[in-house]
Amino acid sequence: MITPSSSIIYSVLAYVANPGNNTVSIIDTETNLMIYNILVRSIPYRLAITPDGRRIFVTNEDNNTISVIDIATNTVIATVYVGTTPNEVAITPDGKCTYVTNADSDNVSVINTNTNTVISTISVGYKPSGIAITPDGNHAYVTNLGSNNISVINTATNTVTATVSVGDAPSGIAITSDGTHVYVTNEFSDNVSVINTATNTVTSTIDIGSNSFPVRILIKNGM
Repeated sequence: MITPSSSIIYSVLAYVANPGNNTVSIIDTETNLMIYNILVRSIPYRLAITPDGRRIFVTNEDNNTISVIDIATNTVIATVYVGTTPNEVAITPDGKCTYVTNADSDNVSVINTNTNTVISTISVGYKPSGIAITPDGNHAYVTNLGSNNISVINTATNTVTATVSVGDAPSGIAITSDGTHVYVTNEFSDNVSVINTATNTVTSTIDIGSNSFPVRILIKNGM
C-alpha cells in the first residue's frame, strides 16, 4: 500500500507525494480521478507550489535532492542537491526562493527558483523539521525537532537572528495571516507554543492531545 506523505490542492488539481513508489500524483478534484503520475527521486516527502502556479518543489528524503516539476508539462525540469534527508519545503511569497529543512545535516538550503541552484546553506538546530515563512517574506521559522527550539531566519541575509525555546520535539508550524504569531506543535510534550513574531518570545502554551504533529490555520470570513 502506498501512503501519501504530502498533498496540495491547486486550482482544480491536487498534487500528492507518494514515497512508496517515488512519484507525485495529479488528481482532478472535479472528477476525483488520478490523471497523471510524475516519477521523481527516492522517497518524496513534502512539496510546495510556487505562488505563480508554474512549478512544484518536491523533497526527496532518501536521495538528498529536490525535484522541480514544471506544471505545464508535468515533467521534472531540474534536480537540486541539498543537505541530508530534506524534509519540509516552503517558498517565499514573491516566489524567488525555496527553503528546505535538512533533518540530518542540521541546516536549511536556500534555492533560487529562477536558476534552481542552492544560493545559501544556513546552520540551524538539531534535526530541523518544519518550516514556515511570514506573509511579508522577511522571516522563516524552523522547528528543530532534536533541540526543542525554533530558529528564526532573516531571509534578506539568510542568517539566524533568534532562537526561541519551545516544548519537547517541535515539529509542525504555522503562521497567522497577519504574521503576528507562530503556532508550533510540540510532539512529545503534548502542547502548542504560541510565539509573538515582534519579540520572538513564547506568549502562550496550549495543552492539546498527544503526539500532535501538523498545524494549519483557517481564516474565517464573517461570523
